[in-house]
Amino acid sequence: MKLRYKFAIGLLAIVTTGITSLALAMSYTAACEPMSKLTEDGEQMHAVLARCYGPPDTLDYARVTKPSPASDEILVKVQAASVNPLDWHEMRGAPYILRLMRGLGAPTDPRMGVDFAGTVEAVGRDVSHFEPGDEVFGGAGGAFAEYLTIRETRAVVHKPANMSFEQAATVPIAALTALQALRDKGQLQAGQKVLINGASGGVGTFAVQIAKSMGAEVTGVCSTRNVDMVRSIGADHVFDYKQEDYTESGQRYDLIIDMVGNHSPLANLEVLTPNGALVMVGGQSGNWIGPLLGMLNATLLQPFVDQKMITFIAILKSDDLTVLADLMLTGKMTPVIDQRYSLSDIPAAIAYSEEGHVRGKIAVHME
Repeated sequence: MKLRYKFAIGLLAIVTTGITSLALAMSYTAACEPMSKLTEDGEQMHAVLARCYGPPDTLDYARVTKPSPASDEILVKVQAASVNPLDWHEMRGAPYILRLMRGLGAPTDPRMGVDFAGTVEAVGRDVSHFEPGDEVFGGAGGAFAEYLTIRETRAVVHKPANMSFEQAATVPIAALTALQALRDKGQLQAGQKVLINGASGGVGTFAVQIAKSMGAEVTGVCSTRNVDMVRSIGADHVFDYKQEDYTESGQRYDLIIDMVGNHSPLANLEVLTPNGALVMVGGQSGNWIGPLLGMLNATLLQPFVDQKMITFIAILKSDDLTVLADLMLTGKMTPVIDQRYSLSDIPAAIAYSEEGHVRGKIAVHME
């Protein structure tokens, strides 16, 4: 056998071994270790923690040490939080690629939750934009807790006076995703036609309202039981997907925001205008390739079509939270809340979210 063939076979063996080892490491789930005994030093608070990857019943409602703000941080007494699909993806460590960031085998940081609203209890010595007593909302790791700390330059802004803590807490991840999908990725303009597939969900209910505030003609897609609700928040037209398929309607749209992934990119392109754009926010389920199929299909198709196909992950930004706060303050956007749970009932709240039938958002209140 020639040397170059031996080299190629050896290289292939090394690559195969490396990929197999990484796959095994990513898919390995460690057993749930018992909670370590907490010291009695410092004040305590309740928080929901993930000691391992698994279903909702592996989460712990535990007492942990109350945090203290660093010089550039604020300490927030959390009044409300909300549940997002991100929470159960992180809880289960699925798709497995998440474990490269959250921890192989088990989470390196057991804190859960991102969306929060609350009252500033204390500020670090270098903080200048907030003071104790301010009502705020935003996104930070560890929101499923009675207190959290966040740097004042991160995703936290003052809460609109006309919104409750519960309403404001449902906004950050879902509404930021909707805003960035419509404005930044889809570049939606006034007068354009936009279709929102999954209009009754967390991102969808915000997307309908934000698109209307931007002057678009909005078509929502949802199930029969949600048609009236989607119309009530501003949709000009609504497809009941149980009765009709929007890809066979003969209509054309300048922008499609797809949170469901139940139609192929090619099918969506058929109902886009020649210069239209498809922004894919959601995707199929699965631990491995399933959630990435939309992205892979779009990458393969993009060189052969004129329309844009875009996948993205929303970024928590204080500037965008300010935009959303203004929309709420002026009455152009109001959160739709489906169910309310207490902090100790987070496992049940996440289990409900996993079912995939939430109308709007799930709110969490502190006991």
